[in-house]
Amino acid sequence: MSDSQSTDSGSISARTDIAAARRIVIKVGSSSLTTLDGGLDEAKLIALTDVIGAHRSAGHEVILVSSGAIAAGLEPMGLNKRPRDLATQQAAAGVGQGLLMAAYTRALGRYDLVPGQVLLSADDLIRRTRYKNAQRAIDKLLALGTLPIVNENDAVATEEIRFGDNDRLAALVAHLSHADALVLLSDVDALYSGPPNLADSVCIEQVSSIADLGDIAIGGTGAAGTGTGGMATKVEAALMVADSGIPAVLTSAEKISAVLGGQHVGTWFSVTHKRRGTRLLWLRHLARTFGSVTIDDGAESAVLSRGTSLLAAGVTGVTGDFEAGDPIEIRNLGGEVIARGMTNFSSQELPGMFGMSTDELGTRLGNDYRKEVIHRNDLVLTHVSGGR
Repeated sequence: MSDSQSTDSGSISARTDIAAARRIVIKVGSSSLTTLDGGLDEAKLIALTDVIGAHRSAGHEVILVSSGAIAAGLEPMGLNKRPRDLATQQAAAGVGQGLLMAAYTRALGRYDLVPGQVLLSADDLIRRTRYKNAQRAIDKLLALGTLPIVNENDAVATEEIRFGDNDRLAALVAHLSHADALVLLSDVDALYSGPPNLADSVCIEQVSSIADLGDIAIGGTGAAGTGTGGMATKVEAALMVADSGIPAVLTSAEKISAVLGGQHVGTWFSVTHKRRGTRLLWLRHLARTFGSVTIDDGAESAVLSRGTSLLAAGVTGVTGDFEAGDPIEIRNLGGEVIARGMTNFSSQELPGMFGMSTDELGTRLGNDYRKEVIHRNDLVLTHVSGGR
């Protein structure tokens, strides 16, 4: 699919459409906001807000997902590089978040724009009640004419419930806000077939499916060493939103004006699937799995071809240690992961249920067992042939 072809998944189907988009999510990384010494570079921040301010003045809605809180806190705390331990990262975020927002407030004030800080954790976006609260908060900030600035709540997030980078956070924010497009900014102007500094590396102008990425070598953190995501998580975020009906552009902060003007810059990620529910988006791309079940050929065909729930009758094995409600993988007899889902039973319960029909389970083990191992509404395909 070329980036000029339309899809049935959204109103934005080509780069030129971005210029007229009603709502855009822009994600800027630490490497685009900090100096090589790790401090906040206000000149870079002002250059970014100049473009955003002009775009807002032209009548468009912008949600900014901004890294930089930890990086902004390094210099005041006397640190010369990003700390590795979570406690020091949290301390740096606590110091840097205020400095970062103060800088944005000064810069956006020149356009009579007021920033509204939204601090989110992964837990806020995978639990329905908290997800709705985050959605309402961002919608209200936009309705009141402010500019929402979203960041991960690094100061309180734990290793188990944190994103670890703002690229995937930006993808979920684009999803929850029903954005028309996601723009991912870094210190590289596009995705390349290899390290951009090598002469034989070629700019990849468009990604229509994950197959287009082939054996591309995707790099890590930026030159300042202040980021956590690198190019790999940006590509992952772009693929995530494209898989849920939202196109994405990956380019450098210096080219943000050209992107918002609909110019042909960066790497365009075409929409590959209609909009997914948030739970399934999280389950397919972000959920930490705690184990897996192996299923027979009949169950594999039913899950892949007919979109059915997974029943105990088709389960032949279990690995890992998990409880009811945990995300797990579903593997075929060849060991290939074909789906992910939220299990209704623990790894200790399942071995005694292998091969039984739902009625047999109810008769032998009680009515609490008269249900699917994974209901179809809590199951998402990861197999290359598709995904609900």
